[in-house]
Amino acid sequence: MSSINSTGFGGENPYLGSSQSQASFDLLKPLRKKLDSFEIQKSQTAHLIAKLIPAQCPFERTVKIFGHTLIRIPPLCKLNPLYDEFVYLRFRALCFLADCCGEDISAYC
Repeated sequence: MSSINSTGFGGENPYLGSSQSQASFDLLKPLRKKLDSFEIQKSQTAHLIAKLIPAQCPFERTVKIFGHTLIRIPPLCKLNPLYDEFVYLRFRALCFLADCCGEDISAYC
């Protein structure tokens, strides 16, 4: 007989998959690290970042012709694998403008 662990299963949980985590290779990891470590030092750079990166995820669109759906475009943030890093970069740019430069950032919200 197999031994039963504290969860009541003897080894592998058939509902959750294997108990060993598989290492995955992330091709975008270097770019993610670069975006996360990017330091904003000039107000011009912060203004450019705040203008280029949208404040919220662009919403989905449905293109209809004569009442029939021709194409459905999903929210664009779901298509961009670096969306979280870009939003964080925009947040840091706005914080730089507000904290270090003392500027009003309400125009970017």
